[in-house]
Amino acid sequence: MSATRPKIVILGAGFGGLWAARRLGGVKADVTLIDRNNFHTFLPLLYQVGAAELEPFAIARPVRTLIRGQTNLHFLNASVRRVDLAGKLVHTSHGVHGYDWLIVALGTVPWDFGVPGARRHAFPLKTLEDGVALRSHILSRFELAMHEPDATRRRHLLHFVVVGGGPTGVEFAGALSELVRGPLARDYPAVASEPRITLLEASDRLLGGMSDALGRYAVRRLERMGIEVRMGAKVMEVTPTGVRVAGGDPAAAAPPTIVADTVAWTAGVRGPTEIGAWGLPTVRDGRVPVLPTLQLANRPEVFAVGDIVSGSDEGGPWPMLAQFAMQGGVHAARSIEALLNGDAPRPFRYRDRGLMAVIGRNAAVASVWGRDFKGFLAWVLWVVIHLYYLIGFRNRFAVMLNWAWDYVFFERVARILLPFRRHAPAWPSEGPGLPGPPDGERHAEIAGSPGREIALDVDE
Repeated sequence: MSATRPKIVILGAGFGGLWAARRLGGVKADVTLIDRNNFHTFLPLLYQVGAAELEPFAIARPVRTLIRGQTNLHFLNASVRRVDLAGKLVHTSHGVHGYDWLIVALGTVPWDFGVPGARRHAFPLKTLEDGVALRSHILSRFELAMHEPDATRRRHLLHFVVVGGGPTGVEFAGALSELVRGPLARDYPAVASEPRITLLEASDRLLGGMSDALGRYAVRRLERMGIEVRMGAKVMEVTPTGVRVAGGDPAAAAPPTIVADTVAWTAGVRGPTEIGAWGLPTVRDGRVPVLPTLQLANRPEVFAVGDIVSGSDEGGPWPMLAQFAMQGGVHAARSIEALLNGDAPRPFRYRDRGLMAVIGRNAAVASVWGRDFKGFLAWVLWVVIHLYYLIGFRNRFAVMLNWAWDYVFFERVARILLPFRRHAPAWPSEGPGLPGPPDGERHAEIAGSPGREIALDVDE
């Protein structure tokens, strides 16, 4: 790279960072894209990895492949240790990198809202590693149940609790129901009637970003799939044996306990805690407030895009969605192009293309083009739009093939339980470019059919 050309550094290769990087291809500047993973994950389908519907490779793509041919763009597979805003320096696990313009696209991390035990005993669903770990844990519960003579213990092993009634929670609960009552029921006929799924939502409705009618439809559909939906149920504690819940039972003197061996946490996200220490302004949920141009108020050379952004326009608060991140990444790139040419950046205007969630086979809800859709038509829209936004023909083909196989034969192709080693189930405070746990810490060695140690018995 030239030592005299302007330098642009992008933190995070998620939707916001990747779209910004691709837009900056060919500009008269040296661009460095930094991420601790060497791949981009299509997060809207991550829950299907957790529900054994898709293999991880189907929703992941190497970053270097995605930016191939952009001669002014360099990818750095590294963790961000610190950002020196005053010195315009990014300290990484592979050196220090100066910048003239910085785009912060680090995304968000799971948020436990201070619930005791959540970080130790619940499974987040935010990264590809989370999806693989949750899938392996679910499959291992069935393997253990087949060898468990005690009926109470089997019910404990096969009770799955999903915390959070937003799109991810609704989609994962529906996909999990189809998994345990379809392929796994045939694979494990001796325990086919014992699995239970409970979806907990602290508010009085599901899918808060959509209309009441679509939320009620989601409840009816999930209940038809055999899922117990409990609204107004606030999780007070996650324990090694389940969750304690307040609400939904006014006669109870203490929060009732739901006995379950698997708790999937989809309830909320926040900005990585480290960014406040770097000097970036943050609000209560750890996200970064920005000007209408997506610049920081006191650092006009710094842009923030994607889920990490806290802001609004005349259309209301900006959502934490892939479409917002992509639009923001392109806008930040265009703004930097304008600044390089001596022009002023324009305010960002978010174009809301709607919100949707799939609930299961032939059923979805969608709020698009100013109208509400539900049922089969919404499901078709969901399928088409997600295939369209998947990056790369190989990924589209793999996902379409898996979906078609599942739809025709009622099978899930990703039900392989392999020995694996992972960090478990720590809730990292890192985003796409932030440091992970030190090597050798917070991990469990898993072999054969893993037991409860996947989620427990890990030294912290």
